[in-house]
Amino acid sequence: MTPKKKNGTVNRISISLPDDLQASVDAMVAQRGFNSRSQAINDMLRQHVTEHKRVLGDEVMAGTITILYDNARKGLQKKLADLQYVHLDECISSLHVHLMDHQTMEVILVQGPAQKVQAIADKIITLPGVVTGRLQLMAAVMPPLYSISGKI
Repeated sequence: MTPKKKNGTVNRISISLPDDLQASVDAMVAQRGFNSRSQAINDMLRQHVTEHKRVLGDEVMAGTITILYDNARKGLQKKLADLQYVHLDECISSLHVHLMDHQTMEVILVQGPAQKVQAIADKIITLPGVVTGRLQLMAAVMPPLYSISGKI
């Protein structure tokens, strides 16, 4: 029986794998709790296609910029807030959590053309006092948040 997606049919393909790779895939399926190899491979392919779209740079995507920074660094929190304000159309929301040893983890929800969002992430991640950071994009778009005309 061929599984169905919410928005259409699912196509069946077959692939050939070396024994050691198949064993690794089967172990990952069991460890991560996927229902099947197909579900796991589907997830891997989606991630790979999303990365390909991100590299191309012109598709609108949604995602997060996650950073860990030193909150004792003078002026850093203002610079982070200012960067998000300058890019208000792309930086939708943020959440920060204070951790131990003057560290803060911040997650910024973003949406926009992949190259532009990557440039914003690069500006944020390379600020002095940011310990580490990562941009994670998905091939998804949020619905419009607001319209002046009242019509979306």
